[in-house]
Amino acid sequence: MLTLTYEARLAKKEDVAENTMAFHFERPHGFFFKPGQYLDVTLTNPQQIRPEDNIRPFSIASSPKEDYLTVVTRMRDTAFKRALRAVPLNGQVRLQGPFGYFTLHHNANKPAVLLAGGIGITPFLSMVRHATRQMLPHLIYLFYSNRRPEDTVFLRTLRQLEDENTNLQFIPTMTAMDKSQQEWNGETGFIDRKMLDRYLRQFRGPIYYVAGSPSMVAAMRQVLAGASVNPDDIISEDFVGYQVLDRDSRRLSKPA
Repeated sequence: MLTLTYEARLAKKEDVAENTMAFHFERPHGFFFKPGQYLDVTLTNPQQIRPEDNIRPFSIASSPKEDYLTVVTRMRDTAFKRALRAVPLNGQVRLQGPFGYFTLHHNANKPAVLLAGGIGITPFLSMVRHATRQMLPHLIYLFYSNRRPEDTVFLRTLRQLEDENTNLQFIPTMTAMDKSQQEWNGETGFIDRKMLDRYLRQFRGPIYYVAGSPSMVAAMRQVLAGASVNPDDIISEDFVGYQVLDRDSRRLSKPA
């Protein structure tokens, strides 16, 4: 398959959670993608980075109808992340893509259950933005696990999307509120079968999408297997190196 390369300018960068930044690039002419896909970002004028380390894949957090391509990342103290932070406004990067098959199914009669951990929210943010703007009929349940509200990317945006979209139910949960300085009245603890059971009408029937660290994806697959969910109805995306390595790479696990 032919891989297209584009030049794009950085229009905006912002802090969206503790130690987490969003980078908004002007969308190049002719760049089309489906919600949930990702792209490769290459820095064109990096300092102190080996050429083979100068490219990273990122999920696209914006919707296909927006003027900007938004990527979000935890800002680890690594050479690539330091160089990315240092890109000036209007500075250029090279984009390749889009890639991936982690996209919303077409059959609106089957609900979508989105299970996100941490920065794994990014492909789902694109999906729910698109579903809301296009008024898609899909019933969507978005479960989103973080340690604290301070770590939660686009929490306010997701709540606003829930207000706009009567087909979207947003269920954020925190696992380490003892370390938070903010108040929290929502769910706490890890996403488990009991939590899913409180919100889902039934386990069999929906299509399940899982995105997060490899350990989170493995845990969710185990929960769903325990609920006798058909493996063909589970799609997952691992963010390999999520906790340790400086790489936002993904391994897509498609239904068997």
